[in-house]
Amino acid sequence: MDAERQRVLIFDDEVSVGRSIELMVRHNGRDAMAVTDAASFFEAILNWKPTHIILDLVMPGMDGVEVLQSLANLECRANIAISSGVGKRVLSAAQRSAAEHGLRAVEVLPKPFTMRALADFLAIDPQPVDGRSEEGRLTPHVFDPISAADVQGAIEKRQLRLVYQPKIDCKTQMLRGFEALARWEHPELGIIMPDRFIPLSERIGLIGPITDQVVDLALSWFSGVGSTSQLSISINISAKTLGHREFPDDLEFKCRLASIPTDRVILEVTETAAMDDELLALDMFTRLRMKGFQVSIDDFGIGNSSLALLARLPFSEIKVDMTFAMDATKSNEAKAIIRSTVDLSHSLDLKVVTEGVEDRETLEYLREIGCDYAQGYYIARPMSVAQVAKWMQTPRG
Repeated sequence: MDAERQRVLIFDDEVSVGRSIELMVRHNGRDAMAVTDAASFFEAILNWKPTHIILDLVMPGMDGVEVLQSLANLECRANIAISSGVGKRVLSAAQRSAAEHGLRAVEVLPKPFTMRALADFLAIDPQPVDGRSEEGRLTPHVFDPISAADVQGAIEKRQLRLVYQPKIDCKTQMLRGFEALARWEHPELGIIMPDRFIPLSERIGLIGPITDQVVDLALSWFSGVGSTSQLSISINISAKTLGHREFPDDLEFKCRLASIPTDRVILEVTETAAMDDELLALDMFTRLRMKGFQVSIDDFGIGNSSLALLARLPFSEIKVDMTFAMDATKSNEAKAIIRSTVDLSHSLDLKVVTEGVEDRETLEYLREIGCDYAQGYYIARPMSVAQVAKWMQTPRG
């Protein structure tokens, strides 16, 4: 994005600090506005539509964390830099909170920050102002409500499609598999992400047909790409799927029809889903493992009973939550958590995948500590079928 199209909104309750940052931003050739109160800030969010936000955490009235929560409710897509004089761990915690709310909290700027640090933040392009998603389709800034009838129509009209994100071997950087990620290609609303339609599908009892279509699409694609190699395909399953007794048999039958060995299929389930009914999960995972399928615990490290789950349930893989990898270059605590997870997993004969890898330094750290696999934007973003084919033909050093 051209610098002249970037608008930087600064929210700091100290007038002199806000004005100083504003001058620094203008010196970098960007438009800037500094505000000192929440009312002015949110008015600017709605009417001025900033591409970048620099936010102080410690403020009277509405603190920075409350501001971040409100920005998440507004589906704000601006790049956000969290700036404060509080300690590094508090800044990192605020950054993780923003990321888990779905915000683009891409930078932490401990006060006082340098002109170079500011320039690096401003050099990161925000999501394009026309609202196009990473897959190039127009998506609205304010989400329209989705009804049960809409979901039913998506199933009947087969509007679901999949994108695929590669997973590589940390040591050799060779391709080891793909994760299939669902997208709803709505004719009017554009690409709808799964966090908008999966929870609704679970509530209204339509997650079964959704899962069936996702599995069919993933296996159909994989049968022509990697079923005869050592590649794997990872498919996310809902907690509700654990209650479908026929699921293991149906999946085995579909794999047989597609000539895909069951051990090439990895089923990812979140830690929270496994905790909802541990006995149900124990029965389902045991049946799946008996049929040769691999079972991965997704988002590992952010729940409350991770160690108990590892002891009770027959997982074959652990997927370290992306927030730890995203913090690895800045946080010794995040590095320590990843290392300890790798060590623990290997002692239990489990493979480890770390997602959210966004730079070479993090990938090198994973290699050093013996992590098995990695995925993230540094390796490749989720891609369409055509993009995957092109990516697989491109030499990678």
